[in-house]
Amino acid sequence: MNKPFKYYFVSIIAFFLLFKTFEKQFLFNFDIITERFYSNEKFYPSDFELIKRTFPYFDYDKNAYKNAINDLKMLKFQKKSNNSNNIKITADLEFAGPTNIGGRIVDIEFDPVSPNIVYAAAATGGVFKSTDTGNNWFPIFDDQPCLSIGDIGIDPNNPDIIYVGTGEANGGHNNFPGLGIYKSVNGGQTWEFIGLDSTASIGRIIIDPQNSQKVFVAAVGSYFTPNPQRGVYLSEDGGLTWEKSLFVSDSTGAIDLIMDSQNSNILYAAMWERVRRPVLLSGTHLFGPTGGIYKTTDGGINWNKLGPENGLPDPTTNKIGRIGLSISESNPSIIYALYNDGAEPFGLYKSVDGGENWILTNESFTGSSNFSWYFGQIRVHPELPETIFVLDVPLMKSSNSGTNWNFSYGYGGPSQLHVDHHALAFHPNNPNYIINGNDGGINISADGGETWSQPKQLPITQFYEIGLDETFPLRLYGGTQDNNTIRTLTGSTNDWQSIYGGDGFYVIVDPNNPEIIYAESQFGGLGKSSNGGTSFSWALNGVNSNEPTNWSTPVVMDPNFSNVLYYGTHTLYRTENSAELWNAVSPQLTEYTSETRTGTITTIAVAPSNSDVIYVGTDDGLVWVSSDYGINWKDISAELPFRWVTRVTVDPKDENVVYATFSGLKWADPEPRVFKSDNMGETWNNISSNLPDAPVNAFTIDYNNTDVLYLGNDVGAFVSYNKGESWEILTNDLPIVVVNDMKIHKKENYLAIGTHGRGMYKIDLNEIVKSENVENNLPANFELYQNYPNPFNPTTTIEYTIPSNVKSEMSNGLIPSGIEGAFLQLVVYDVLGREISTLVNHPQKPGHYSVKFDGNNLTSGIYYYKLTYDSFSQTKKMILLK
Repeated sequence: MNKPFKYYFVSIIAFFLLFKTFEKQFLFNFDIITERFYSNEKFYPSDFELIKRTFPYFDYDKNAYKNAINDLKMLKFQKKSNNSNNIKITADLEFAGPTNIGGRIVDIEFDPVSPNIVYAAAATGGVFKSTDTGNNWFPIFDDQPCLSIGDIGIDPNNPDIIYVGTGEANGGHNNFPGLGIYKSVNGGQTWEFIGLDSTASIGRIIIDPQNSQKVFVAAVGSYFTPNPQRGVYLSEDGGLTWEKSLFVSDSTGAIDLIMDSQNSNILYAAMWERVRRPVLLSGTHLFGPTGGIYKTTDGGINWNKLGPENGLPDPTTNKIGRIGLSISESNPSIIYALYNDGAEPFGLYKSVDGGENWILTNESFTGSSNFSWYFGQIRVHPELPETIFVLDVPLMKSSNSGTNWNFSYGYGGPSQLHVDHHALAFHPNNPNYIINGNDGGINISADGGETWSQPKQLPITQFYEIGLDETFPLRLYGGTQDNNTIRTLTGSTNDWQSIYGGDGFYVIVDPNNPEIIYAESQFGGLGKSSNGGTSFSWALNGVNSNEPTNWSTPVVMDPNFSNVLYYGTHTLYRTENSAELWNAVSPQLTEYTSETRTGTITTIAVAPSNSDVIYVGTDDGLVWVSSDYGINWKDISAELPFRWVTRVTVDPKDENVVYATFSGLKWADPEPRVFKSDNMGETWNNISSNLPDAPVNAFTIDYNNTDVLYLGNDVGAFVSYNKGESWEILTNDLPIVVVNDMKIHKKENYLAIGTHGRGMYKIDLNEIVKSENVENNLPANFELYQNYPNPFNPTTTIEYTIPSNVKSEMSNGLIPSGIEGAFLQLVVYDVLGREISTLVNHPQKPGHYSVKFDGNNLTSGIYYYKLTYDSFSQTKKMILLK
């Protein structure tokens, strides 16, 4: 039997231990679960996010996210400037939680001088800072354009200088690409982009303690295609410029990097040959002969590959996959290397002579997970070089260099550590104080890892779907990555609890009987509770388990009859007795064959105004409608894009009005992703309008005013007040994060927003009001904004505001004295202060302005632009990168 990918890529022992603690609570039929999930090897969760966003090309324009974020910046600017249709949201964005359940942490770093200060990086949630040794955290990276983080580096000589590498490096199914390296010189108060915007995923950042201007970056590159941006980069001027120090191949990136603490010219790089292609295409591999350990003794000028002649695995006879490295701080001659193949660890190697010779510490060591390439890291105690931790499933500790292991960390017990581990850091002054980062958030040990406690968690939960309780409006539900289906019964942020195991997806509370709850795990593992979530039973009687199901399988309730639900494989199923029995009510609605990687239903909608009308969308670009309760079906896809359908949504008052949204990263030209039909799909109109060019994930319609539409995509949340003719930012308070789901509570009229990386939010829709005087919404202050895009090539946009209280003090022959307005100058200079271009040199009235700057005739480098009026002056830096 072939082994499936991530999360169910666990050994039978680990699988049993992981879910044993949930068995009594959830009342699963484990035989059914095991048979269903282990037999469906062809449904790889690791492909889900990739295929969803790249179907049917299975590739994408590498500038897609940058372009979408530039679109978003324009909408944010417009949000500050005015409010379309005289409507604005005055309600605050309320964080709904959870703070007692976290999300995926990828790196933790202590301030080496003031170790009460700690930084944590979240996979899709940004960077957080603690000033009390990890007990409380606050975000410091939310204003930046990318919250997918790979690694953090701190200058050991000036810890206010911090480097952040964007783009998670673990290579999982929900890896979102980064946008390069950012630098702060004031402890994270402000940030500056400093380059490497095409590296996609950052594995490690190291600053030379002997020369803080030397910064090394391990770049994995884009996993999804061969690309030349992989390797080790070096900056010798604090990040102003970069050069490639080590390049192996366009399929081999740098996943780990360590430096000798006594000789900073000595570094070791772990190179990983890794390309992640959808399984239906050739070229995917988790290992390869170009992977291995490379060593430099001259600060990165020259590198030599270590191999079998040094005692390391032979790439011609071994599958060399991800390698984790760690070097002893107290004795840098001692180095550990954790080797993985395409599945599990196959060897822990140790060198006591600076990498010249290596020995296998334990021939029987294989770890405990079959997807250790997703973790694959090791940490050595800073004072005890024989004490090591392996970050895997679970967290493993050895006190004798790996001869013996304690595997107990993370399988239940009083510590309740999450089982998936990615980060671990030692307190610089007290190495028994350890902070662990895992897929459940942060845990702290004060006794060297013997026991663990859980602080208040970071707000970084990755929701897929959310659910509301119409009877008890404070109750919120959601399905999450790695953290089960969870809920709060009180509306508090700190009392969320798990009610259904596995990765969580759709969750439905019966509006007529809140004791009945439906919850779902990956690939449509549907359970039903009749006692308010205390226990669940398997709820798929009648569904053919041999049919394909999506990683996020849709299940919806008829809005008029709570005993009627629909469930999608490649066929639509219906139950009319609250999931006691399901029956197929459609033919196969997808193009699925045994050779395809798509071919499942992804979205289902029943018209609130007429339950006979049912719409279905699929992952292979099809939209269907039945107007007779599923007896007959009509393909209504002809005028729609050939993309993954994410949502079909029916107007609550008119079954003929339907909206369809699509995923898809830009392939070439900008692509529309939102369509509306007024005639049950006979014809469609593109209503994408001014939305950022990004995959759409969520869509809902205001029940009280169907002109108002809410939408979530990969860069945020948006609203239209005119049925999609135009769109604006829903709120400027939400960071740039993937919004996966939106739902409206009908009785209380609030909008719940489920993000994939920053938890759940609420907005009171009763606070959406008419603006009394849009003309009065003029700026209160002069302000010069950061140009975008930045870096740019060759054009960029510069925006600024003139406040309403400015009156000309002298006419300049243009604005009469005493009249509102200002005579401005906007000038571009080079780094030597030489004037390059005058963009504005004339009077302007109060308002918001933008101008274009063209650097086509200039060389790459740093430039400054300066806005001047009377005694006001402001300057900002921009980077031309050709």
